Amino acid sequence: MAEDLIKINGTRADQYANLYPQVKSLLDGELDTYANLANIAAAIHDIFGFFWVGFYLVKGDELVLGPFQGPVACTRIPFHKGVCGYTYRVGKTVIVPNVDEFPGHIACASASKSEIVVPVYFENKVILVLDVDSDCLNDFNAEDQIGLEKIMGLIEENWGNWN
Repeated sequence: MAEDLIKINGTRADQYANLYPQVKSLLDGELDTYANLANIAAAIHDIFGFFWVGFYLVKGDELVLGPFQGPVACTRIPFHKGVCGYTYRVGKTVIVPNVDEFPGHIACASASKSEIVVPVYFENKVILVLDVDSDCLNDFNAEDQIGLEKIMGLIEENWGNWN
């Protein structure tokens, strides 16, 4: 695939529908986990211009920073802290309209105003979470959840083949 993504105008649902096959193409034939996660984060960041897009991988008893796009981030997040830790514990996507109102929110960047975190499963266990932050309040909705969960499904489908 070419290095440039095809961008379209339209609803977020339209944009996710356009992005999905492009991400699938980026992953095709590539077996390196970090390369694939880096390209997924970059693609989401590029298409939507979110403030921060990245992954936290389960390592031991915490989430550890993986590939991302945006300003520097918290390196380690205990399972009992923040939106990412909460998402890991509940095992489902969490949308936070205003991070200042989320109990225990970890402020890695003060510009972050809203957040969506999507868990990724392999063999019935959460292996990582996708964390997307916006510098706008109430920036995420069901369209984002559906679109991001579908893209994360590509990781779930391919994880066992990556190294």
